[in-house]
Amino acid sequence: MSQQDNRPRVDRDDLRWCHESVQGVSRTFALTVDVLDEPMSSYICLGYLVCRIADTVEDAGHIPPADQADLLRTYDAVLDPESDTDATAFVTAVEPYLPDEDAMTDDWAVVHDAPRVIGTFQDLPADVQAAVVPPARELVSGMAEFVERHDDDDGGLRIQTRGELEEYCYYAAGTVGNLITNLVTRHEVSADRSRQLYDTAEEFGLLLQLVNISKDVYDDYTAEDNVYLPAEWLHEEGVPQDGVIDDTHESGAASVVRRTAEFAGSFLDDAQTYLETVPLRDGNTLAAWAIPFLLAVGTLRELLTRPEDALSSTGVKISRQEVLAVVAEMRGGGSRESLDELRREITAGPYHRAVSTSD
Repeated sequence: MSQQDNRPRVDRDDLRWCHESVQGVSRTFALTVDVLDEPMSSYICLGYLVCRIADTVEDAGHIPPADQADLLRTYDAVLDPESDTDATAFVTAVEPYLPDEDAMTDDWAVVHDAPRVIGTFQDLPADVQAAVVPPARELVSGMAEFVERHDDDDGGLRIQTRGELEEYCYYAAGTVGNLITNLVTRHEVSADRSRQLYDTAEEFGLLLQLVNISKDVYDDYTAEDNVYLPAEWLHEEGVPQDGVIDDTHESGAASVVRRTAEFAGSFLDDAQTYLETVPLRDGNTLAAWAIPFLLAVGTLRELLTRPEDALSSTGVKISRQEVLAVVAEMRGGGSRESLDELRREITAGPYHRAVSTSD
């Protein structure tokens, strides 16, 4: 069957808009969608946007926690196949918190156009919807639980313990790992392979989320008033959570950034196992998931070298040249067998330099 015949039977303008929206809200995830083939590219694109709507509401520091929880519960009802609540009701509820037109961001534009996202998603095949909805609803309900739990915090979310950090990362990203796995195992997969995928899917999500938490400390605090570095770890270093980006606490806070990055690194082996096991069919490609995995390896390298950069506007990131080199490697035929060597090379230093040296 041709790639054209494999495309979801949805409105092409709406589907094109959804793909363009992913480009605006997440450059990293846009890379994944770009290197998937159809129909998986559109399945993942829509699944991601369904989850991103909830994530934008949960991250919104200007919405009171009780109202955030109510909005998330309403959105959960939108996703519930047994509920009559539609996406228009959700947008009506969120309307008072939407930015003005001149301040509208890509994220909030997707929230504003939730009916278009949900309508396009509901035109996907029934088995695709059945794969996406349960983990997406678990993500939404988990976020609602977190904002309710932290209703009395002075500011946004203030994660208290390592256990709570891992729980948060599960809801934010481990659920997405399960969503992906549901999609790629819709057709016949051996029991052993399915078990190995589900045993490592959450860890793949946790790796990516913990890397983001480690590198985005400054932005999370200044833009969203959230502190995900556990209070118990900061306390051990004499750092109050609300002083996490203060210069006077740089050394202690940087130590906790490093600790969080090391925690992220503990999931690398399971994440690699997931990549070595995931079925490659229905348009699924190794590159789609290996690229974010390898970029996370590079980001961890930078975090462990200069954790203090995560505490300022300097930020922690790998160079565009390295990103392009990793993407080119995987799009050019990178294999499962090459993952281990690529991981070692990127851990040792920027990959584009290693490629230039070998050339």
